Amino acid sequence: MRHCARIEVDFPHCGVRGLSARRTLRRHDHVRRTKTTGGQFISDSRKTSRRDLLRAGIALPLGALAANSQAADRCTATPRQTSGPFYPFFEQTDKDVDLTRMVGHDNPAEGEVIRVAGRVVDDACRAVEGALVDLWQADHYGRYRHPADPNPAQPDANFQGWGQTVTDAEGRFSFRTIKPASYPLRFLGGKADDNAGYRTPHIHFRVSRRGYTELTTQMYFAGEALNDADIVLKRVPVAERSKVVIVGRRPADGEPPVFAFDIAIAPA
Repeated sequence: MRHCARIEVDFPHCGVRGLSARRTLRRHDHVRRTKTTGGQFISDSRKTSRRDLLRAGIALPLGALAANSQAADRCTATPRQTSGPFYPFFEQTDKDVDLTRMVGHDNPAEGEVIRVAGRVVDDACRAVEGALVDLWQADHYGRYRHPADPNPAQPDANFQGWGQTVTDAEGRFSFRTIKPASYPLRFLGGKADDNAGYRTPHIHFRVSRRGYTELTTQMYFAGEALNDADIVLKRVPVAERSKVVIVGRRPADGEPPVFAFDIAIAPA
C-alpha cells in the first residue's frame, strides 16, 4: 500500500512539488555560539545586546526586526512547504501546547526538551491575532504519531505528536516539545529503498486564519549534518533558507533551548 497517495507529499516516491521561498534573515559570525550534537545554539551566558540578536538573525520576533529595519520586505510570506504524509487525520483529546506530557500518562516524552515560539504576522509586519497554529512532528525515535508511518522504530507512547494553539493579540504562539530525530525515507514508497536517504530533523506547521491564505511550512535546526541533502529543504533557495533554518538560543536560567520561528502569512 502506498501511504502517500491521499496527501500532498514532497518525497520522490510520491512526486515532488515545487516549493517557494522568499525572505532571508542575516546571521553574524561573531555572536558567541555553543554547538551541540543536534545543532547550533547562541549562549546567553553573557549579556546579549539587541544589536547582537539582530546580527544573528534570530531570537527577536519579526515585529522587532521590522522595527529595527527600514526594509519592509522582511515580512514577505514564509516559504511554503509540504505537509508531508503524516498530518494528523484523527481527532485526539490531548493536543495542547505541551507535547512532552500527555493526559493520563505518568512519564514524559523521551528526548531533548525544546521550546518553539514566535509570532504570526502579515506582509506588512502587523500581528495576526486569532490564527490557528498546528504543529506536528516525529518523536525522539523518528516516528510520527500516525498509523500510516512505516518507520519500524518503536514510537514513544508518551509523546503527544501534535499540538494546536491560537495566537494572542501580538500574534504570539509557543510550544514545548522535544527535538525530533531524523528518519529514513526507505519505506515511504511502499517498498524498501536503501538509496532513499533520510529526512533531516524538522517540525511541521500549518497556520490558518479567516482572511488569509493558509500556510503550511517546516522549521529546521541549524547545524544539522543532513540539512544540505534534505529533499525538501534543498528546494528552498539557499539565500532564503535562514527563514526556516533556525539557530537555537539557550537561556541562562537553565530552561530548555528556545527556537524563535516567526511565520509571515499573506492576505487571501
